[in-house]
Amino acid sequence: MQTTLKSDVTFDGIGLHSGRAARLTLRPAPADHGIVFRRVDQAGQGIDLPALWDHVEISPLNTRLRVGNTTVSTIEHLMAALAGCGVHNALVEIDGPEVPIMDGSSVDFVRGIVGAGLRRMLPAMQAIKILDEVRVTQGDAWASLRPATSLQIDFDIDFADAAIGRQSKTLNMANGSFVHELCDSRTFCRNADVEAMRAQGLALGGTIENAVVVDKDRVLTPGGLRHADEAVRHKMLDALGDLYTAGAPILGRYTGHKAGHNLTNALLRALFDRPEAWRMVTCSDQIAARLPGHGVTRHDLFAVA
Repeated sequence: MQTTLKSDVTFDGIGLHSGRAARLTLRPAPADHGIVFRRVDQAGQGIDLPALWDHVEISPLNTRLRVGNTTVSTIEHLMAALAGCGVHNALVEIDGPEVPIMDGSSVDFVRGIVGAGLRRMLPAMQAIKILDEVRVTQGDAWASLRPATSLQIDFDIDFADAAIGRQSKTLNMANGSFVHELCDSRTFCRNADVEAMRAQGLALGGTIENAVVVDKDRVLTPGGLRHADEAVRHKMLDALGDLYTAGAPILGRYTGHKAGHNLTNALLRALFDRPEAWRMVTCSDQIAARLPGHGVTRHDLFAVA
């Protein structure tokens, strides 16, 4: 069955790149509504932005939706929380151009969603079943989707800074894996890149309190890492959020090698350009039990840092 929230949930914070304060409210939505962002500030003029791959535009460091001249940026951490908690329908009202960064992870969104609880509704959930491999490449980075019976994410990264280095991880996203394994992993950056980003008008709201900042072999963020492999876990978090812009959960294996937001969106575009590579399936109880977020409860939060 499809789900929505039982009640409204509100979050306040600043945008990582804009540095602007924003209030975001998740509201229940009817069946088949999907995830839709609504700009409620004067500049946004009440514009609705469906969180779908064909409304995503190229942005180097985050995922940005655009409808006409209206945008909402940095949606990926919230989208990951919605996917990882099994929320299929929600209206996301926001009074600015960027989703609050919170602590740089999805954990605050997860706590809010799980605290509100979910309401089940008819009809049955639809999922995208991958039938054939689809792959896209950009330089030495690539991403692919292959057939699988559940959503699985396989990711590897390689950074020169010894504090990150080479990391790889594979997870089956069923059974609350996102909440247990990924949701508290924070966005990260190299200290050497911070000033360059700010010179481009980016990372204006970034601090060592809402991102893991590394300098060669040192972690500058107070308290250090939450996981030894926090960087690759965060890349998997991003991938889950970006994949949810497919418009439905995916039954397939995603593999990312040095991949980012743009590559994952390019992968979805390549997938939907090949109708023979996928099909929509109605989720039986057995299939639904393999979707990300199925059956997540407050008890799952005890495993989160």
